[in-house]
Amino acid sequence: MMMAGPGQSGLELERFLREVDEITNLVEGIRSDDPAIRDKAFQKADEKLLKCSEESETVEGCKVKVNRTLINKNPSSRSQPQYANLQGEYEMQGNREMRQDNFLSILEKDAEERGKRRQESRKLATALKEKGNTAFQKEDYATAVRYYTKGLEKLRDFQALYTNRAQAYNKLGKHEEAITDCEWALKCNENCVKAYVHMGKANLGLKKYEEARQCYQKIITIDPSREMLVREYINLLELAQKKEEQEKKVMEEFERGNLNTTTAHEVLKKLSSPNKIPFFYLGGVRFLTELMKESTEQTLFRTNGGFSVVNDNEIIRRSLVSSEKESCEVELCASVLALWKAVCHANEENQRIFITSSDTNELLLNLLCCKESEIHNECLGLLSFFLLTEYGRGLLLCNLNLTRLMKILIGFVNYSDETSGRAMNILTNLISEQKFRKHCQNDFAIHVIPSFEILLKNLKLVNKQILPQCISIIGNLATDKTTSRQISGREEFWESCLICMDDTMIPSTMAEFRDVLYTLLGLMVNLSMEQCSSIQVKTPAITERCISLLASTDGGILTRTVGLLSHVLPQSEEAVEKAVDAGMVKTMLRFIKADGKTTTRYAAKTLAICSSRSEEAREQIVRCDKKFSVLRKLLSQDDEQVVGNAALCLSYCFEIPGAAASLLKTDIVRMLLKHAGGDAKENSLQQNAAIALGKLCLAEPRHKTELRELHGLEILSSCMKYIK
Repeated sequence: MMMAGPGQSGLELERFLREVDEITNLVEGIRSDDPAIRDKAFQKADEKLLKCSEESETVEGCKVKVNRTLINKNPSSRSQPQYANLQGEYEMQGNREMRQDNFLSILEKDAEERGKRRQESRKLATALKEKGNTAFQKEDYATAVRYYTKGLEKLRDFQALYTNRAQAYNKLGKHEEAITDCEWALKCNENCVKAYVHMGKANLGLKKYEEARQCYQKIITIDPSREMLVREYINLLELAQKKEEQEKKVMEEFERGNLNTTTAHEVLKKLSSPNKIPFFYLGGVRFLTELMKESTEQTLFRTNGGFSVVNDNEIIRRSLVSSEKESCEVELCASVLALWKAVCHANEENQRIFITSSDTNELLLNLLCCKESEIHNECLGLLSFFLLTEYGRGLLLCNLNLTRLMKILIGFVNYSDETSGRAMNILTNLISEQKFRKHCQNDFAIHVIPSFEILLKNLKLVNKQILPQCISIIGNLATDKTTSRQISGREEFWESCLICMDDTMIPSTMAEFRDVLYTLLGLMVNLSMEQCSSIQVKTPAITERCISLLASTDGGILTRTVGLLSHVLPQSEEAVEKAVDAGMVKTMLRFIKADGKTTTRYAAKTLAICSSRSEEAREQIVRCDKKFSVLRKLLSQDDEQVVGNAALCLSYCFEIPGAAASLLKTDIVRMLLKHAGGDAKENSLQQNAAIALGKLCLAEPRHKTELRELHGLEILSSCMKYIK
């Protein structure tokens, strides 16, 4: 089937658009209030109808012959020529006058018919576009082009079909055709961002770098929010331009007989020789590594098939993939890794070719697991090198198995030397990337956390200087709600935390493992914010460890311990009872008096929890906090969470006989009224204060007199619904 070329379809579209403009101008002229303009418009309309009587009419890119032969049903010898309109509703006689309303009705009728035909054409074109998109997704670009072309035959001004076909043309390397389609898309919509994107890519494919840059920059002019996208495109443009310049320089150097380039060329030829002893290749690889000092030599390595020379050599390949390596193979393998690092240094194109190779992912990760320190150290060095630049990080994130990589890196915490530190630094670098964090949402808890749990259960076998960094990495990832739920839902995780706590709390080694305990408590505090059965089951055991840690003199340990208690106690009545029996109330009051901001917040919440669940806790508060001096002090703080928990705690304590009476002649009514009728951000603060005020007045009516004097009865009445 023959298809109309872009030139032919372009002429038809231009002619169609010109006719639309001409008709629009005629309609505006006929409707004009100026008689001269109106008469002129009628004259042009007559001329156009006469001209069209024997011509073809173009409708949505399809030519339809219209027979406009006039038949005079009342012939006379002096009859004048008559011209029927499309519906045969009027004639042009004598002075060829035409009524305005007749002509407008013709145009409206014609426009309506055109609109219906256009809707049908769009429906057919859209169906063809979807078929083209399906073919494109299957990477069948030639078929996609055919469908898009058929769609354009149905509707010539369908912008999306032009941009989609341009994208397919780019995939086929037909960049000139892609540019033409983008130009037509811009005629349909001068602000079409996709047209500039695909035109930029087409110019890049033609190595017209400046034209490509102009296309990308035009996108920002149209839509400033696309700045990040444009920056990525321009980065790729600059990399392509840099690659071309490098390869051009290599050819010039090689033709001039540059010593390093000719030597590197010869070494690559020698490495291509098969069936030599490993030491032959070892020497060649090391010598080649020394030559890779400049981008010229690196580019020559690439253009002369250096990656293939190394990967296809049977002896070199065996040293890379064999699970059991002889000493010479260990040296050769480590040397090849060093060569790759030298070849990729500051050379983005070499980095891309290396990391996107089909077997690089599996090969690198297998070598990272290798027991020989020379090999896994070179692997860590190579990964660290890629993480130095945004481009290198992007290559790793897109081409490596991130789940397996993280699992392997966590395993390095078992190493006592600097290797474990290098592994954790790589992980620390990776978790800053959004793509890595998003990946962890998938199967992190299933495939990675078990390795972490093993570390926690075997504290004496791991690097205690590095483990805190590893725990912090897990904590950082757990700030994501999805990841947090996955981890906190594992009962095995909480069990491993308890085992680790036990090992760090041994008096003889507590100082040695202080940092481990501190970071572990921080992780547990954050994860215990989740409400789940696995935490509920372990809460009594966690509470027991926390009670022991409250005897510590380390401020950081104490703060995180109280924080953990404030999160887990609401999940277990048994744990609350254990805590109260162990003197939790007195301890929390002591912490509040110490006036540490974070500790006070946690302690106030812990007191509120205990008083809400335990009558014994309420009685202890009444006994230990005379006239509630500590809790009343909390009511004057700026932290709404602290004030709300203090009010909640007081409301429960007022149920103890005599507690409310002890507050006569204090400012308690005024303070609670202030918070109940205030404009706090936390609704719970107003509610807790109102409940406390109501219970105070119910327990001791004399407080109601003061409340009446302060005109607070209305507030109290409105809050009585909260009081049970």
